Parts: sequence; structure tokens; C-alpha cells
Amino acid sequence: MRAFTYQRVATPAEAVAALAAHPGARLIAGGTNLLDHMKLQIATPPHLIDINRIGLDQIETIPGGGMRIGALVRNTDLAAHPQIRRDYAVLSRAIVAGASGQLRNMATTGGNLLQRTRCPYFYDTNLPCNKRDPGSGCSAQGGYNRDHAVLGVSSACICAFPSDMSVALRVLDAVVEVMGPDETSRAIAIADFHRVPGETLPVQEFALAPGEMITAVTLPPAPGGWHVYRKVRNRASYAFALVSVAAIIEGTGGAEKGGRIALGGIGTKPWRSSAGDAAIPHGAQAVADALFAGASPTDQNRYKLLLATRTIAAVLAAAKG
Repeated sequence: MRAFTYQRVATPAEAVAALAAHPGARLIAGGTNLLDHMKLQIATPPHLIDINRIGLDQIETIPGGGMRIGALVRNTDLAAHPQIRRDYAVLSRAIVAGASGQLRNMATTGGNLLQRTRCPYFYDTNLPCNKRDPGSGCSAQGGYNRDHAVLGVSSACICAFPSDMSVALRVLDAVVEVMGPDETSRAIAIADFHRVPGETLPVQEFALAPGEMITAVTLPPAPGGWHVYRKVRNRASYAFALVSVAAIIEGTGGAEKGGRIALGGIGTKPWRSSAGDAAIPHGAQAVADALFAGASPTDQNRYKLLLATRTIAAVLAAAKG
């Protein structure tokens, strides 16, 4: 880990001002991702800005319906919140599936949205990686890529996006609130927040402008239906998804009337499409065909197409039952 300076701020305005004043600075809250990167010198920020005391740690009901989740709400608190468990169960279940209790106690809502890839070539600084060193190449293209993405890939990068929580937020049509250096706020739909890798600059993974920080996530009024988050992984716990399915199914007991479905573990971002949602009444294969239109699997990760189809089928079958 390289030497850095440290600053603690008291308000969101102070945080964005500090970002503007210190080029290359990074915000730190739970630090569950950033500190690993600093230890390995994947990230070498000259200055850290501690935002743990700026007050963005509340979960509030929005007048007229919906909820607002502060960027510093810990994953444990969000998953256990009574209204989240009751009305947005897919989100609670995705968070609990995502990590150990210790990590959930530290990890924040904003940080979870900003997770970076767990690609082994990203973590090995001796090997080329366009996300770590743009223009150096993608070692995963001709290397070990069993766990990598089949959707949203490019010749520059094929890594899968790791966050479970973000897949649930995608199926819930969440909105991400951010604040910029001039203290103005804007809202970014979750569908637009995570970017697929470009041909030249795959390091630009999020729709944040320079100097912006996440302040909250808002959820629309609670969607009715049966909520489920099903995660398939190499071991029973504390592993990233090979395939995950976040679904809200409208109508149970014999037939699906429709709903929403998003996939994790198979794309360079949480993956959902209007065609996939529309195909729900027609069964798992129809949903998979719609979602995997344009997929580019490798010989090693082609199995994810069948695994995802079977996982979708299990979710729809459980909804009927």
C-alpha cells in the first residue's frame, strides 16, 4: 500500500469540495472493496476522504409511495429493515445472499453499487487488464474465463459485474441520486448507471461524472407479486454468482401473468430487457432466448446459458407452486 493523506468530512458538500480540491482522491466508507485494491496497488489514491459521518445513513418512506435509502446505509441494516423485507423482499434477499455478516456490517449502499470486478487478471498487476491499465489488453480473452460474462462484452473486456444488490435494484427500477462538485444533484436510472465496457475505455464503469458522489438510492412504490432472488455459485456461501436471478412474478398458483426479471453473474452489468420481461408468461426458454439475444460466450463459459435457463425455470416453477 502506498502512502496517502486522510481527511474526515462532516457533510456531503464538504465531501464533493474535497474531491475537487484533491485530484485523484477517493471517498471511503466501509472500504470493503477499496482497501483490498490499495493493498494490491490496483488503486493508489493520494488522498482518502472519510464520509462515514456525513449523515447519509437513513431509510425513509417517500410521500406518495416508495423509499429513499441513504448512500451510507449499511447492508445489514437495509436487509433487516421491516419495510424493505415486507415490500421489497427481492432486495433484502439479494443482500443476504451477497456476503458474510461481517462484510454486510461494513458495506454501504453506495459502495455496493460501485463494486469493481473480481476478475483474477484485474487483481494480478503483473498481467494486462484494460480496466486497471486502459490499452494494455484483456488477459481473460485468451485465458481462464469460466466465471466471466456472456452479455455486454467487448474485445476490451469480458468480466462479469459482481454485485448482488445491484441486480435486485435493477429489477426494482431504482434511481441513483448523486451530488456534483457544485453541490447540484441529479438522478440516474439504475438501468443507465452501470456501463458496459467500451472498445477503448472500459475503465469507465459507472455513469458518474468527475467529482460526483452517490447520496441516495430511491425505490418506486412497492411492486406487487412474488419476490425471489436465486443465486447459483461454486459453493454454498460467500461466493460470487455464476448466475443469479432477481424476479418479481405477478400471479401465482398455476400461471404467470407477467412480471420482471434481471440476471446477475452473466453480464458486464446487471442484465434486464423489456423483451425478457414480456416473455415471462411464455416460460423459461422464451425468457432466456430474449435475455440472451446477442450473447457472446466463450468455450469455457457457454454453460452459463443453460445454467441461467434452468435457474429461470426453477424460479417460474416455484412461483406457480
